[in-house]
Amino acid sequence: MITLEGVTKTYRMGRIEVPALQGIDLHVGQGDFIAIMGASGSGKSTLMNILGCLDVPSSGRYLLDGTDVAKLGDDDLAKIRNRKIGFVFQSFNLIPRTSALHNVEMPLIYAGEGGRTQRAREALGSVGLADRVHHQPTELSGGQQQRAAIARALVTNPAILLADEPTGNLDSASSVEIMRLLSNLNAEQGRTIVLITHEQDIARFAKRVVELRDGRIVRDERTAP
Repeated sequence: MITLEGVTKTYRMGRIEVPALQGIDLHVGQGDFIAIMGASGSGKSTLMNILGCLDVPSSGRYLLDGTDVAKLGDDDLAKIRNRKIGFVFQSFNLIPRTSALHNVEMPLIYAGEGGRTQRAREALGSVGLADRVHHQPTELSGGQQQRAAIARALVTNPAILLADEPTGNLDSASSVEIMRLLSNLNAEQGRTIVLITHEQDIARFAKRVVELRDGRIVRDERTAP
C-alpha cells in the first residue's frame, strides 16, 4: 500500500540546507494500522506531509497504492489527495453553519461524483452518527465532530486514512471513543490507517509503532494485542 525507499527531504533557508528526513525506508501493507511518533523536530510532520501528498521528497521514492508519487505534478497530486487519501485533522476542519451531511458530501462534490447524499449518509452511519446528519458542527460534541470528520475522510473509500493528532482537541473519554472507532474501522473493514501522535497511550491502539528522531527511523515494532 505504502512504500518509501530512501526518502529524504531538505529545506533551504537562504544558503543553509536543513535536512528534515534522512533516508526513510518504510512499508505499510494493506490493512495495517501504524502510529508514527516523534518529538518536535523529529521529522514527523514532514513525513506526514509527504505521505499525504502535501509535499514531495527531495530524493527517494514514494509509492502509494502502486503510484510513484514523487513523479506527479500538482494536478495529479490533488487528485491523489482527493481520491486515495482520507484526512482526519486535530481541529476537525468542518464547515460551520452547514449540516454534517453536507460536510461529508464535500469530497464527492469536489470529485464530481454522483450518489453523494446516500454515500454521505452511509459514511455517517458507519461512525455512529445516523441520527445527527442534519446537525451543524456547533450542535455536535467534540467527539461527534471528529466522527463526522472521519466519515468525510471515508466517503471516497480511500486507500489510506491519514489521521494527524486526531485526539489532540478531545478530552480523555472522547479520545478513547475515537481511537476505538479507528481500531474498529481497521479490524472490521480492513482500513489502512496511519496515525500521527505524540501520545504513548494513543499510539498503543495501533498495531505498529514507528518512532522518528532527527529525520531517521529509530524504532519500528509491532505492539502487543
